[in-house]
Amino acid sequence: MQATLINLANIAAKRPADFIVGWRDGNAVRNDAFLLRAQAWRTLLQDAAGQNFALYIEDSIEFGAALLGAWQARKTVWLTSDTLAASCHALAQSVDGFLGEFSAEWKPLQAGKLDVCSPVDDAAMDADFSALVVHTSGTTGTAQAIPKRLSQLSNEVATLEQVFGSRLGDAEIAATVSHQHIYGLLFKVLWPLTTGRAIHACSQNFPEELLRLLAARPCVLIASPAHLKRLPDHLSWSDAADKLRAVFSSGGPLPTEVAHAAGALLGQIPIEVYGSSETGGIAWRQRSGNQQNMQDDAADESWVPLPHVEWRVAAIKNTDESGHQADRNLLEIRSPHLADDAWLRLADCVETGRDGRFFLTGRSDRIVKIEEKRISLTAIEALLKASDHVCDACVLMCDEAGQRQRLAAFVVLSEQGKHLLATDGKLAMNSHLKNLLVDAIAPVALPRRWRYLEQMPLNAQGKTTHALLRALLDGRPRVPHVRVLQQEAQRVELEIRAPSDLLYFDGHFAEVAILPGVVQLDWAISHGREYFDLPPHFRGVNALKFQRVIGADQAITLELIHDVQKGSLNFRYFSAAGQHASGRVLFAAEADLHA
Repeated sequence: MQATLINLANIAAKRPADFIVGWRDGNAVRNDAFLLRAQAWRTLLQDAAGQNFALYIEDSIEFGAALLGAWQARKTVWLTSDTLAASCHALAQSVDGFLGEFSAEWKPLQAGKLDVCSPVDDAAMDADFSALVVHTSGTTGTAQAIPKRLSQLSNEVATLEQVFGSRLGDAEIAATVSHQHIYGLLFKVLWPLTTGRAIHACSQNFPEELLRLLAARPCVLIASPAHLKRLPDHLSWSDAADKLRAVFSSGGPLPTEVAHAAGALLGQIPIEVYGSSETGGIAWRQRSGNQQNMQDDAADESWVPLPHVEWRVAAIKNTDESGHQADRNLLEIRSPHLADDAWLRLADCVETGRDGRFFLTGRSDRIVKIEEKRISLTAIEALLKASDHVCDACVLMCDEAGQRQRLAAFVVLSEQGKHLLATDGKLAMNSHLKNLLVDAIAPVALPRRWRYLEQMPLNAQGKTTHALLRALLDGRPRVPHVRVLQQEAQRVELEIRAPSDLLYFDGHFAEVAILPGVVQLDWAISHGREYFDLPPHFRGVNALKFQRVIGADQAITLELIHDVQKGSLNFRYFSAAGQHASGRVLFAAEADLHA
């Protein structure tokens, strides 16, 4: 029997009871346990009223069981990348119910525990069944719902196995990305479940955890450009490199220098997969590692179409905000990963390469209208990024009820920019950046709102979405109430209370508000920089532990100790209940980075 997603239930039922489906907290999850959970979800949903259900479960194995059970009950599953209130309200307009880890407001259904597994319905599922609805990433606008037939998903899985299966062998699947998006769903859940590769249930959010996992047994790493950019080079990755079979990256092109740096650390230059929620997989590339020959370097940047994906170039005329016309070559594709056999035009600009390959040269769709003037957001971002004061910038339209259309700029400052902001203030910085734009764009295109960030916010897929950026314009608090308890030259104790309306409590978690670990780490670093003269460059985190959760309005003591000799910041959160979290943050001076 050919292993396809359409007959996944049959494949799983014929595997031995002790077959290892995956790993959870270091313990093997056997096939019989997985089938019990899939049946529990199927039993729950068989008699549930309605056809469409939203699903959110962070554990990848339990998620896979819920998805399979829902499909066997012939339910269409809607995926969401988060459980924020706005996301749930939008879903509620389209679904008949919620499954998994949503807040009590949405009355999510939970599968009960079964002790005995009845015979599995081994009939192949209908290829034309509307199995899934995913959403576009939201990086270029409001997220759009994209329906997927089971045949489309099955074709994707078959393509991945055809192209990359021989490299993976029986390696286990580890990931830093979420399965609540199409990339993680395919690579972290559907592909390994179909082909019998063990899944690690939890995403690896910290480099130390990832290193230990990759060094234990042969693995494949499913990552994103954001995660690969931040691999700390002070950790010893050699043990992981010995066992790593492949590294995948998707969600955006990987800069050449990052690809080579990741390859040097991990022993595998990442395989990049180009596609989208709407199109599915389109093409792939893997840099050769040869940086000596410029012609080879150019070929390294081109993309190889996946099997059965046809592509062509559509030449169109585009008029910019100044009224000038320019030719743009846009990519059009036809693919078994699409909903039909028609050609689909994308907003990606391309150039033709050798041997059937192509180059990506940018996007054409970031044009907005303000007072009937066409404004290129990409052009404004390019002008800002050209400044010595700016490391990164993103500009988007503010859609605020009852107000005129206006732009907001989100800027990551360079050290020079941070100095200007600290000495002259925000108004001076705003004026400085506006002066860079006034001679190049129409006055209505000048950003009216400015936010200065340490780094761009990232979601679980490592992407900066419009929703995340707009959340930064929200007036809700993002910092705790703070009171100094003790202060010494290199040590400080602070009492912190996270207010109940803190933005970061949204979606974390369903039953009770819990302060995310990444926020605890960010607050420790922010307050460390406030009280101590820390080196400017972040190097990594060691000995990170989260022992007890921190809830809303809970009095917690944050102790910070600056080790000047080691350039580190030791922190711990504790209360009368005991220790909540601790770790050591490493920093480096500019000179040490190049030593």
